[in-house]
Parts: sequence; C-alpha cells; structure tokens
Amino acid sequence: MLPQHMKQIRVLLLNDKENLDRTLFRLEQAFELQFRLGPSLQGKKVLVHTNYPADGERFERNTFRILEWNNPSGREDDSDKFCFLDLEIAGSYQFYFGYGDTKRSGGGYIVVDPVLRVGAEDNVVPLDCITIQTYLSKCLGHLDDWPGRLRVTKESGYNMIHFTPLQTLGESRSCYSLADQLTFNPEFSPEGKSYSWANVGARVEMIKKEWNILSITDVVYNHTAANSPWIKEHPECGYNLVNSPHLRPAWVLDRAIWHLTTRVADGRYTDKGLPVDITNESHLNVLRSVMWQDLFPQIKLWEFFQVNVDNAVNQFRNLLYDGTKADYNKTHGKKGLRIIQDPGYHRHGNTVDMDSALETFVPQSSSTEHVEECCGWLKQKLNEMNGEQYHIVHQHQEQAVSCIVGNIVYERLADHGPKLGPVTRKDPLVTRYFTFPFKEMTLAAEMLLLDKPDMICHFMAHNGWVMCDDPLRNFAEPGSNVYLRRELICWGDSVKLRYGNGPEDCPYLWAHMQKYTEITAKYFHGVRLDNCHSTPLHVAEAMLDAARVVRPNLYVIAELFTGSELIDNVFVNRLGITSLIREAMSAGDSHEEGRLVYRYGGEPVGAFVQPSLRLLIPSIAHAMFLDVTHDNECPIQLRSALDSLPSSAVVSMACCATGSTRGYDELVPHQISVVKEERFYPKWNPSALPTAHAEVGAQSGLIAGKLALNRLHQELASQGFMQVYVDQVDADIVAVTRHCPSTHQSVVSVCRTAFWKNHQYPSSVPPMFIPGKIEEVVLEARTVERKVGSYMKDDNYINGMPEYTVEIKEHIPLQDSKVVKLAGVTSKGRSEFVQEIVFQNLTPGSAIAFRVSLDPKAQQLVGVLRYYLTQFSPKYRRGSTPDPNPPLALQTPLAQLMSKLTLADLNVLLFRCDSEEQEDGGGCYGIPGWETLKYAGLQGLMSVLADIRPNNDLGHPVCANLRQGDWLIEYVSNRLVNKEGPLAQVGQWLVAMFDYLKHIPRYLIPCYFDAILVGTYTTALDATYKRMSSFIQNGSSFVRLLALGSVQMCGVGRFPALPPVSSELDDVPYRLSPITGEKEQCCVSLAAGLPHFSAGIFRCWGRDVFISLRGLMLLTGRHVEARNIILAVAGTLRHGLIPNLLGEGRCARFNCRDAVWWWLQCIQDYATHVPEGLEILHCPVTRMYPSDDSEPCKPGEVEQPLYDVIQEALQRHLEGICFRERNAGPKIDMHMRDEGFNVAAKVDPATGFVSGGNRFNCGTWMDKMGESEQARNKGMPATPRDGAAVEIVGLSKSTVRWVVELHEDGQFPYSGVTVHRDGKEVFISYDQWNQQLQETFEKGFWVSGESEDPNEKHPELVHKKGIYKDSYGASSPWCDYQLRPNFAIAMVVAPELFTVERAWTALEVAEKKLLGPLGMKTLDPDDMVHCGVYDNALDNDNYNVSRGFNYHQGPEWLWPVGYFLRAKLHFAKMLSEEAYRETVTLVKNVLSKHYTHLERSPWKGLPELTNENGQYCPFSCETQAWSLATVLEVLHDL
Repeated sequence: MLPQHMKQIRVLLLNDKENLDRTLFRLEQAFELQFRLGPSLQGKKVLVHTNYPADGERFERNTFRILEWNNPSGREDDSDKFCFLDLEIAGSYQFYFGYGDTKRSGGGYIVVDPVLRVGAEDNVVPLDCITIQTYLSKCLGHLDDWPGRLRVTKESGYNMIHFTPLQTLGESRSCYSLADQLTFNPEFSPEGKSYSWANVGARVEMIKKEWNILSITDVVYNHTAANSPWIKEHPECGYNLVNSPHLRPAWVLDRAIWHLTTRVADGRYTDKGLPVDITNESHLNVLRSVMWQDLFPQIKLWEFFQVNVDNAVNQFRNLLYDGTKADYNKTHGKKGLRIIQDPGYHRHGNTVDMDSALETFVPQSSSTEHVEECCGWLKQKLNEMNGEQYHIVHQHQEQAVSCIVGNIVYERLADHGPKLGPVTRKDPLVTRYFTFPFKEMTLAAEMLLLDKPDMICHFMAHNGWVMCDDPLRNFAEPGSNVYLRRELICWGDSVKLRYGNGPEDCPYLWAHMQKYTEITAKYFHGVRLDNCHSTPLHVAEAMLDAARVVRPNLYVIAELFTGSELIDNVFVNRLGITSLIREAMSAGDSHEEGRLVYRYGGEPVGAFVQPSLRLLIPSIAHAMFLDVTHDNECPIQLRSALDSLPSSAVVSMACCATGSTRGYDELVPHQISVVKEERFYPKWNPSALPTAHAEVGAQSGLIAGKLALNRLHQELASQGFMQVYVDQVDADIVAVTRHCPSTHQSVVSVCRTAFWKNHQYPSSVPPMFIPGKIEEVVLEARTVERKVGSYMKDDNYINGMPEYTVEIKEHIPLQDSKVVKLAGVTSKGRSEFVQEIVFQNLTPGSAIAFRVSLDPKAQQLVGVLRYYLTQFSPKYRRGSTPDPNPPLALQTPLAQLMSKLTLADLNVLLFRCDSEEQEDGGGCYGIPGWETLKYAGLQGLMSVLADIRPNNDLGHPVCANLRQGDWLIEYVSNRLVNKEGPLAQVGQWLVAMFDYLKHIPRYLIPCYFDAILVGTYTTALDATYKRMSSFIQNGSSFVRLLALGSVQMCGVGRFPALPPVSSELDDVPYRLSPITGEKEQCCVSLAAGLPHFSAGIFRCWGRDVFISLRGLMLLTGRHVEARNIILAVAGTLRHGLIPNLLGEGRCARFNCRDAVWWWLQCIQDYATHVPEGLEILHCPVTRMYPSDDSEPCKPGEVEQPLYDVIQEALQRHLEGICFRERNAGPKIDMHMRDEGFNVAAKVDPATGFVSGGNRFNCGTWMDKMGESEQARNKGMPATPRDGAAVEIVGLSKSTVRWVVELHEDGQFPYSGVTVHRDGKEVFISYDQWNQQLQETFEKGFWVSGESEDPNEKHPELVHKKGIYKDSYGASSPWCDYQLRPNFAIAMVVAPELFTVERAWTALEVAEKKLLGPLGMKTLDPDDMVHCGVYDNALDNDNYNVSRGFNYHQGPEWLWPVGYFLRAKLHFAKMLSEEAYRETVTLVKNVLSKHYTHLERSPWKGLPELTNENGQYCPFSCETQAWSLATVLEVLHDL
C-alpha cells in the first residue's frame, strides 16, 4: 500500500440533478476515488450507490451497494465528508446517488484501466507504451507457420498483435463473417493435424513470455455468416419475417429488386436502354423509370400500411345498427379517427379503432338515412387516410430509388469504387438485404410464401451500417424504415443477430455468444469490439462482463463512428472500453496530423505539477492512434509511398497507444481486402533480398525505420516523457517534442511528410531553433529509392514495393548526421541555450529525432531545485541532485523557519491588500495587460494559480509574465527580505530558491515557481493552524478556511491602528517605529473588511471589531491579541460609549449606540471562553478620555481596572447620555444634517430598554446616510432605527444578566448604579433591571397580529404577524413593524427573553422571507421601499435608491445569517429532536454555499453583502470580517 501522501486520490463532487452518463472519468488501478458533496447536496442525507464490488465480492452489473460516509473532522459540516472506492479491478462501474424520497438524483460511470503484463517476469506495459500491428488471420497459413510470419512483428518493434477472428469463416471468406463462433478455423491445421483453441493459447502465451508481445482478437456480436449451420437450426436468432413482421414490405421490395437484377442480367431491358453493363447517367435514368413504371406498381407496398375500407365500413355499419356506443374509458370524449397498424403487416391488414369511429361519426338518429350518411363520412375519411399512407410510402420509395442508384454509381461507375462491371447474379444490381435459401421461383410464387411461417422464418435480414444513423438505435427494430428505404450499406454475407432485451428473449443466441466470449477471453489478452457502434449496448455489456470474469485485466479496444464525443463516451462508459481507435488517415494534411497528436494524449511542455489529491476531471477516451487501420484505403494510393515513414514517425511521437497494419511497413501499394485477400504474409528472414516475395527482412520497406520508431515510442512512454508540443514548421514539416517533466530531457522529432503525389516540394527547409543541448541524434531516417525493379503483385504472397527502402542511422553524434548540421549556439538568457539546426538533406519522406537536455548548468540547477522541493513532496525526488554548496538560507528547512512566525507575520506573508501594502510604500503586483493581484502576500498568487494549474493554462498572462522576466519572482521575495526577524529569514529562503529558478529555461519557470509557492504556502498554512485553537486544528476544511480570515483581517500596519494599552500588561508586543525610530506598541488590529476598510483611520470600527472578535479571535485561540483589542478600545470610552470609527482613538466618532454593547458582549465572551478569562476584569485600562470633555491623555496617565470602565458605561446609560458631537458639521460628516450630530441614549424607566437616536442620525449597524441632492435624501438616514433597537435590547439584557451573575460570584464589585431622577438620587440594581427586561421584552416586541392583544399599541401598522419588532418606540412608528433580521441577534445573546414557540414562528417567517443564498435580506421583500440591488454610484431622483440609499433596505448582508442560523439551532434543540435534525440539515445546506464561495473567491473571504438572490455586488467589500466570524460561530455551535 502506498503512503497516503503518494497515493493518487481523485475527488468527484456530486451535484444535485447532475447526470454524468455521457462524461468519461478514467482512473487507474490503485487510485482512490472519493465522492464528496457539492453545495446543492450538503446537509442532505445523501446515499451513494455503486456496483463496484466490495472486497472479495464478484462484480454483478445490477447489484448495487451503499457506500459509507467518512467525516475526518467528525463534526461541524459536510465540507470534508466523503465516501470512497479503492480501485483494484479493471472495468466499467456505475454510481448513482439520491436523498430522501429521490432515489436517483444523479449519477454516472467510472472506467478503471486494466494492467497489462508481458515477459517471464510479468513486466507492466503502460497503455501509452502499446504499439500494435493488425493481421488478417486467414493470411497467416498453418499454425506451424505462424512464428515465421509473426516474427516480423517482433523484429519491427511492436508489442501487441491484433488478430482478426480465428474462427471458421463463412462462404464469403470475409474475415468478419463467421460461420461458427466456437470452432478454431480448420484451415490453420495442416493435413493430418487438428489444432484447437488450446494450441492457439499456447502460441499466444509463448509470444507473450518469450517475445514480450500481447495478443488481442476481434469479437463480432452483431452478425453471423449467412451460411452458419446454427442459424439454420435457430432462425429465431436473426430478424426474420416471423419475429419481425415489420420487415415484410422491405422483403417484398428486396425480392422485386432481385428479380429486376435477373432480368437486367439476362439482357431483357437492353431494348429499353438499360444494358447489362451500366456505365453512364442515361442507363441510370432508364433504371429509375423501370422502377417507377414496372416495379413499384407491381408490388404495391402501400397496401401493407392501409385499411380495407369496405370491411371497416361494414363493421361500423353493423355497430351503428346494433346501437353500440363509444367506450368513454377509451376515448375520454375526444374525437378523431385512430388506425391500428396490423402487427402482422398483411396487405390491407390495418384496422379501425371502432371506439374512435363511434366517437367521431355520430348519426343524428338511428334511421337508415342517418346511419348510411355516417358510413359515407367514414368511408371518405378512410380513403383519405389510405391516400396519406400511399403518399408516405411514395416518399420511402423515392429514398429507396436514390439509395439504389447511389449504390450502383459507387460500385460500377465511381473511380474510387470497386468497378464491378456487368450485372450478373453473382454481382447483382445491389446487394440483397435478406437471405433466400430456396430455389429460384417467380416473384408471384414468392409472394405466396408470405403465408408460410415455416419458410419465411428463414428469410433473415442481412447486417450492414447506416450513414449518419443514431448509433444508440437498432435499425432493424420496429419504428425504423432503414430496410424499406434501402438506406443500409449491406453486408450480404452476414445475418444481423436479434438478441431481444435479454437472454430470456433468445436463450440459444445468448448462451452461444457467451461461450464464444469466454473462449476468446481465455486465450487472448484483449478484444477488439467489431462494429461496436452498431452492437446493442446491453449485449456488449453482458458479454464483456462474462469476459472479465475469465480475464479481469481484459484490454478492450473499439472503433466508433458515432461522430460525437459524447456518444463515444456512452459506449466507453457502458462497456469499459480501454482505448478507442483513431486514424491518422483521417488527416487531410500534415497540420491536421500534428493536431491529432496533440489531441490524443499528453500534457503541454512545462505543465504544472498536480497534487496527488485533486478533483477528478473529465477526460477523453484513451487513444490507439494508428497510421493505418485494416479498414482504411491504402495510404500509398491516397498519398504517396514517400509519406509512409514520416507519417508513421508523427504517429509514433503521440503520447498514447499507437500502431499499424501488417503490409504498411512493407509498402504494399494496395488495400489488403478483408474479404478478397487469400495470399499469405511473407515470413521473416534477416537476409531477405529486396526482391523476395515470400520473405521480408530489415531492408524491406520501412521495417528498419519502424523498429526504431516503435522502440522510441515505448521508451518515451515508459520513462515518463508525458509532455507534448507540436510545431508546424512549414506546410509539410511537423516537429513533435516529447518532454520528461522530472529529468527535463526532451526528444524532438522533425518529420517531412509527403502527402501529395507528383508534387514539387521546395528544396530549401527553414532552420530550426532547439532550446537546450542536443545530446545525440536518436535516429535519422529517409525514404530512398533503389534500383531493384518495380513492384509486381505476387500471386501467393502479400508483397510490397521493392523500389523503396529506409536509410537509417541511430544514436549518432550531431556532427555525424547526414540530414542536419549545427549552425550555432545562442544564449537566450542566463541559462537558456538555443541550438540552431540547418537541414541539408531533410527530403520529403524523412524523419529525424534529437535527444535534447537542458544546458548542463541549467540541468544542475533544476536538479538542486528539485532536491529542495523534496521537503514538500517525494514526487520531486526523480531528477533531483543535492547541492554541493548549499546557501546558508537553505540549510534550515522551511517548516522550521515558519514555526518562528507569529500570526501577525503570517498576515504579511499570506495576505495584505493593496491599501495595506501602500502604507509601507509598496502595493500589490499588477500583471501588465491583465489585472492587479488581490493580495501582496502569497494568497494573491495562489488564488490565480489555483485556476491556472488544473487546466495547465500556460498561456495565462501570469505565466507569460514569469517567462518574460524576473519581476514577479523578485517581488515575492523582496517584500519579505525587507522585513525584520523570522519573516526576513523566510524571504532569504525564497531569494535562495529563486536564484536557482532564475537560471533555468524560461519555459520551465511557471511550473517551478508554482511548485516553490505551493510548498511555501502549504507550509505557511500548517504553521498558521498550529498557532490556533484545537477547534481550528481539528476542524474541517471549511473551518480552516474561515479561520484564515483571522490572519487575513488581523495585522499590524506601519501606523498603529489601536490606542496604546497599559504598559503594566504582559505579552504586549513592541517594535521600533518605522517612522520615528522610537519604541512603540504594535498590537494586532482587526480590519472591518477588504479592500475598503483595511488601512488608515477607516481600518477599525468599534462595532465591526466586536461583532467579529469572538469568531475571528476567541474561537481561533488568539486570546492575548483579543484582550489587547478589548482593553485598547476600553481606553477610548467617552460619554459611556465606545467609538464607531476608532481612528486610533484621537479621531474617533462617538455616534453609534450599539458598539458599546457589542464590546460588553465580547468581554463576556472572553471571560467565558478563555481559560481564567475573568482576570480581564482586573486588567488596567489606560484612559484616553477620563472625562467627557478632557483632551486625550498620554498613555498611563490615568489607569483603572476594566470593571470600572464597564460600570461607567452602564452608569452613563442609566443616567442618560446626551451630547453633541465635537467638530459637528461638514468637517466630520459632509452629508449629515445639523440635528444628526446630537447623540442621545438612555434606559427607558418604563421598560428597561436602551433607547436613543433621532430621525436625523443612525446609531446602529444599519447606518446609511443619504447623499443625493437630486433625490433630496441628503442628510436623511435611510434606517434611523431610533427608539429601542431589538439587538441592543438583547445585548444589554445579556450584559446585565452577566454582571448580576458576576456580582453574586464576587467577581464584579457593583450591584447597580445610583442615578439622579427628578432631583433625587435613586439606586437601580442590575438584578432589578434584568428582571424588568425579562418581563417587558415580549410585551413590547412580539407582534401577535391579534386585534385583542392588549400590548399592541398600533394594530393598524401590523402587516406581518408572528414576528418580533425591529425596534420599539421609533419616531416613525411604522418602522418598528418592519421585518428585518436583527431580532435573531437578540435570540442568540439573550435567548431567555424569548418564548420557544414564538421564537420558532418568527424564525420560520424570517427563513421564508429574508434568507437568501449567502445573506439575509435587510428588509422584508413585501415592504414598499424594499430594493435588493445596491448601487452607490447611481444618482437619480429616486429617493429610495439614489446614491445607495437602500444599503440596508433589501440587499442581502452575510453576517446576520450567522445569528439567524445560531438562533435556529438553539430553539430547534429546545423544540424537538426532529426540528433540530431538520435545522442541522438547513444549516449545512445554507453554509455549503458559503464554503463554495470561500473556496472560489480569489480573496479567500466572504463578502460584506450581495445583491438580491445572492448576485454579486460590485460596491461590497470582497471579504468582510464579521461575515467570516459569524459563519465560523455557527460551525462552532454545530
């Protein structure tokens, strides 16, 4: 078993309603396939079924088992959940999945490749190593002669033989028309011997063990020879006129054409102008008129599709007189006459559905007159319908005439056809479509046979193929008119076999063919599926299943003519086809031939290194690319003899299986016919003379060249030369490069094709520039003429053209070449040497191959680079060389350097957006002509490379930039080298690695740059998670991705973003100021969002920081940094509030009512979450504003414990807060009206609710201030939410409850506050306030919708019932009743305020009305001012939307989703087990979309908001702290 990091794992994402039946997924044995849930399925109880057998079980196609789910993190979410298959058995396997009542919601197939072995030691032959040669078996002679004939294959360098069928042939002698599928052809046994399959098996085994050659043969399932003895005994196995009566009209036409043939052959139409020898168009015109005037009127085919009108009318008349009514259950009252086709297809055998007639033709009364009138209508209609059938058959006859004439033109007139000559009974007008095993008789006598089942069961349909037909349709079944329309290109020697739907439909045929299959699989290593595209899929499936029982690693090839890759995939998937035959002969020129090489295998040169665990991506079928197949016309006739060698060389450079047909290498100048060829192949004799016919040797034809090419092909595949580059040098010259990505050796083959006969090829050939050092000429071969006489076809042997041979040299130094010479070496960079090659003798018909290495210096540097990369993965070991003088920076492993980095350092290494980087005088890297990276840190590049790498998109602008220069490389390392401490050491490590990288050829730089970055990035991630809590370390991929948000958002800038904390505190980080050079604190601050709120005074916002702090800092284990932020902000308290915009405290704005309550909630969260967290209450706070009106104090001037600052905040609220912002006016807010600068907040004595604000300011998170003068909303808040906002009430309840508990435990010194009320001092206890909130909350906020509700002050404003108000006591009372998502926040922080059933009802309404794909609608979509699209640039006269006025009036914000889901989980648990189970499903399903977004986002974040229905909003922050934090909190709750 491979170690996990080396094991190849592919991940298939399952998506709801995704049918992958036409998608090909190829896998190798020993791979692991994991099924994971896509976003549409996460949270659902998905069952994955497969017919891949469990260990020790036998494969049964229709037996499926359910795979077990694994969840590595054991909890939270479905992001890592998978079920898997360890693939150890070759074949085709199906999977499908479903959930709930949906048994099948999607599915597909996987195809596992066989492992092929040869030799005495069973060495593996990779599929791309295969070089196959086809033999027409009948030309091999006696079995004893086979070694001499087959040795040609061995000596030509092939490693696989394809034998056409070895069974007894039918009387046509076609290789594919088999008389008996079970017997070994007796022709292979010499007189006095009787060889059997066992003898063949022994011969095949000898070839495998001693010659290292595998053997495959054809299986023919579609037809049998017309003279097969068993088909006479079992006529039910063919399509005959008894079991397929729909063919009767076609049989009648076929017999009529046969009789026309005999009359033409007998010269009986000569007088009419139709002679025995048809040679021109006028003869064809006469034939057409004979068919229309004599033949069709005689056989009246239309009658098979018509009704006997008189019989039908008489039957109808009798029914009317009997008073019969239509059966309503059959007609349902619908009128319209229905004709029933006679299933036996007799003349005028069609009948009328009498119920439809009675429903359609209803007499006015039962009188004779009315009945007869009705019968007249019916008769008229039936005559019309018979006329329609006549017209349809007429169209069929037109097509039949066209096809018959087309056939005659090809067979008798066309230059490229067989030129059959005069019409005879042996060479009829056209091939017969049906067997007729009786003596000749007249057509009239034959028509009488139609009533004799014992005879017509022997009239069987021949097989053939249909141009442009649907390959998934059986053209002999009912519904097809192929035989009637004469569209079949017919094989008159073969009967099409009729399997039915399964063995029960034709038991003898299924058993016979299964036995045939098992014999074949027993003795051969693989099969070629003959006529695969016309073989019924269920038949081939069953037969191959039987074959794989006998030989599990069965190699299966096929040639498909479907014209569609998707339909090809259906065959490959269902049958588990290993390789599809592809023809080089399909290329019309050298350019197309080169394109096919690129298409059928390999990856581009310089491709990226792919991880061992990666997504399974669809592939194309593995190719077997043949220079010629045994079905192709002869290339020498179509192209030229000179082209055989170079085209073979082009094919042999393909990164797939390749091959040829015996005869091609010997330059046989005609097609070797599978039907007519009876001569023998020559035997091998190394000393054979060029003129010998019975023997061939190394000097015959191309054999010496083919041996070299086959050896090269096998070497390239076995040694990992998997990268391919095809270059069209000129119109006739194709250069193919095969490159090994580990050793960086290449083989470059230059082939000068000669497609055109008698063509004037230019004498000069353009020079070539080959990058690297040419080590040797692997081979140079030219087709040359020799004076040994011309080709003469031998009567006994399949001989080739002696006048051509190959002049070849192998493994020679470049200076010894006769074809090329070195013109010079130029340097194209530091270590990229290019050798210019001049061709002096690359004549048409030549090929030359060079072995090329990198320049020695570059080769050494690549080796060293690979050596250092092995610390990340053992896959770099091959081709690696240790560094004799390692630089100091590389002597420490990167993981050790990374372990010294703080999370703040990792923020610099991984992230930092453009504005953050600009603070340090830099910026993010911009790719010319493309875009600027999202981050200056590694994530900026990793996000882009993650899209480039899987597709090997080497044309991407980033790759182009890397090839063109070192700018990006130096940017990555230089920004780190200039830092201090461990970061600089990581920078030095990168500098040293990049020093090697810069000196290798530019085309390799993208892949090695990526490899270095991947190693650095993954090591950085490991270091990151090691510094975080166990929740993150043991968490799922989703949890870890969200936790990265903590690194993304938390950093230290050039300027301190936080006010200083007390110097008395431990663990406060210090540095020398980059500006003043003096010692200063450098606490981590938390950005609100990137890129808009990342730097300067707009980085930190009190509200955002404390909504995000629990998720991004406490849950991730960043306790000290969280403490420092809490205490730093505590120092800015003023007026009992903390700032909205922090502005380092000095530029703070105290204009929000909620931030202080979020801060208090965070202190509570810190105390409960952090070990010994209550100690924070005693931590000193250095106050910047000890009194409301004091100027900012120096750090340490006034300090007090945190519990006093908390008390002050509560005291001020109970006293009542009322002040005007400092510097009120356009200097601090250019849009706000004067009244808006007045800030007020207090605790309502009647309810205990924290209330405040006015209609000109917005003191909660929904803080959009109008900006448009045109729309007249300037200075008007869109959502003032004055009064008591529901989340503030919830947060205050949470805090008050907590301080009561703390006081009882002796942890908080205050039990309440003393305030001035009506001139008196009054003590208000926290316990009293807590109780008051508990009693008044639902009275004030629950909207029952009941008119008698005594708590409802404005029943006329209720438009949604069963919800909680968004506020209480707003200056515009209708605002209280708007449905918004804020009540869920109160549910999470103070669930005790809510009745479970009411809470559940409100959450259900919110789910239905507010929940979007990623966020929550900020306003009820039924509200008249709702608008879900936020456009801050729009300035028009629409008050509700101009200048983004609807920021919180419909767009879907992400952070409230976290609170909504947490509330749902909490109350579901209290409600019932079933409710909780359903809620967990909902939560997982909702969060799956966040996971998908997070994975795909180049920012690796979650946005601030989306437009309606989750659409992208360009004005949103791309990644927002509170979006990430609140989603992480949900996963923590799970």
